[in-house]
Amino acid sequence: MLSPDFFAAIYLLATILFIFGLKGLSSPKTALTGNRAAMFGMLIAVVATLFNPEVKSYSWIFYGLVGGALIGSITAMKIQMTAMPQLVAALHSFVGLSATLVAIGTYFTHEQEHALNSILCVELGLGAAIGAVTFTGSVVAFGKLQELITSNPLVFKGQHFLNLLIGVGIIGLTIHFVMAPAFIWLALLSGLSLLIGFLLVLPIGGADMPVIVSMLNSYSGWAASATGFTLHNNLLIATGALVGSSGAILSYIMCKAMNRSFISVILGGFGGEAAAAAPKSAQGKTVKSAAPEDVAFVLENSSKVIIVPGYGMAVAQAQHAVKELVQALQAKGIEVKFAIHPVAGRMPGHMNVLLAEAEIPYDIVFEMDEINGEFSTTDVALVLGANDVVNPAAKSDKSSPLYGMPILDVYKAKQIFVSKRSMKAGYAGVDNELFYYDNCSLVFGDAKATIEAIHHALSKD
Repeated sequence: MLSPDFFAAIYLLATILFIFGLKGLSSPKTALTGNRAAMFGMLIAVVATLFNPEVKSYSWIFYGLVGGALIGSITAMKIQMTAMPQLVAALHSFVGLSATLVAIGTYFTHEQEHALNSILCVELGLGAAIGAVTFTGSVVAFGKLQELITSNPLVFKGQHFLNLLIGVGIIGLTIHFVMAPAFIWLALLSGLSLLIGFLLVLPIGGADMPVIVSMLNSYSGWAASATGFTLHNNLLIATGALVGSSGAILSYIMCKAMNRSFISVILGGFGGEAAAAAPKSAQGKTVKSAAPEDVAFVLENSSKVIIVPGYGMAVAQAQHAVKELVQALQAKGIEVKFAIHPVAGRMPGHMNVLLAEAEIPYDIVFEMDEINGEFSTTDVALVLGANDVVNPAAKSDKSSPLYGMPILDVYKAKQIFVSKRSMKAGYAGVDNELFYYDNCSLVFGDAKATIEAIHHALSKD
């Protein structure tokens, strides 16, 4: 029989690999290595756990491993990059549901053995509550991202007061459950937690969805950590803490990038105002349109180009066409760079993932703070389906819900071309003041088809 020290050593090694994995994921250059380290850590952790003497039967474990492997493999092969945000939200919901079910299952097994104690009840209460909030919150986030639910904030009078009452109720029920363990109290606090998960995410508008995805990632980590305490599994405790803390840090970074506090994200219902009026500076003005051939001509006669990718590029799956265009421009001696806003797309790092998939060199991809000062010396800014992150109203219009959010200073470029399907507002539901600038022209159509047409026009010269 393997000793407890053996499992402790294996779990410590797995934890170290997870830490290296997180470190690697902090940069596109090391992301693949970091991902492999984390995968190997999980592999040795699962294999070691299968040899744990506390495992009495392998039948259900086998079914779970085979079923999960099949579902995961099929999903990974079929999922489109545009659907990654909702996939992440769905996976978070599984973690939350698992934590709640483990808490309930552990209650029944320990009740039969008369082994319930105050510490265990605290663990069960926290695990059930955090898991339930994560589950329903993630389900709502999935619905919004999949557009099964409107991206508009769903708010009602007295909403915050109701949330406060439910929160106090959850705390009170948890305390009562610890003092007088009974399934009714565990069921009630789980039910209220499921409800508040819905109520917390429904008011979140489209502009804040990347932050919410990051926040739910943090919740899922804390739910896993609580489950680790319940199951007396040190690796699950450490892994959950890593995910929870890293998700919380990422949420803070993204809130800072949007010039918003985390509390305002939860309470504000920012984004999704579908009926938002055009900004005052845009009233009475018209937009200028350009053909791909016009864009090609200006690009060919420029010396520096900055490309700003957005969700429209993801929808059109245009990243590979963009790479070909970049190579064509570089072959003509034109300097090309990419500018990435922290909340571009619908999940953290969405644009970085797409560019990495197309094998666009990391050394020409820059974050907002690194490249914002270069737009004033840029001949052409090519915006591919980005909206809110390049909207000057965030700086100039105090009545705009975007006001105060740091943006990419695209408007400072000598010439701006924006690839868009239509004049429809972005995910935040706010009209883009940039479209009415004198130095801005819109190229209407699918981003991939537009980029391919520009590339074709360049190739003819």
